[in-house]
Amino acid sequence: MTPAIEAILFAAGEPVPAARIAQVLGVQEDEVFACAETMAADYHSRGRGIRLVRIRESLQLCSAPEQADYVLHALEQRRPPRLTQPLMEVLAAVAYFQPVTRAYIEQLRGVDSGYTVNALLERGLIEVCGKLEAPGRPNLYRTTERFLRAAGISDVEQLPPLPEQEPQETAQTPDAVQAEPEAALPEDGGASQ
Repeated sequence: MTPAIEAILFAAGEPVPAARIAQVLGVQEDEVFACAETMAADYHSRGRGIRLVRIRESLQLCSAPEQADYVLHALEQRRPPRLTQPLMEVLAAVAYFQPVTRAYIEQLRGVDSGYTVNALLERGLIEVCGKLEAPGRPNLYRTTERFLRAAGISDVEQLPPLPEQEPQETAQTPDAVQAEPEAALPEDGGASQ
């Protein structure tokens, strides 16, 4: 089964649902995941130039992080630009509280976040995942598989816990913030971040 999984993932070049691999191989999905874990451990322990990663319920072959400079140089690609502090703040808000509205992000940060939300959408790190059932039907955002791959995790449940904060008397819960401020905040007003 290992050679078949390896061949499928190599040929695909992108995440492949484990359910699809199981269907093609005529095995159970948990058998595919077990085999993938063994393969991943083998690639890592031997210091191979590839890694097998799990992204939610999919699997993908990718280059080992320690070989990134060689890969980028060989393919004559530039490193993607680093994320700025505002981009990191918005990405963290989406990752930890998803699905969220732009108004919720702006409530957390205290500044207009339209530019940063659009920048993260363009980079494929977040995506629109629906609309909030509230006046104006604002977009809801969540992280993407590209975010998981960049963060080196297979699911957002693997994010480190947020530090404990002392409760503030005027603080609103995420649900209250998501449902209320849409009408009060201007869509494009304020300084962009």
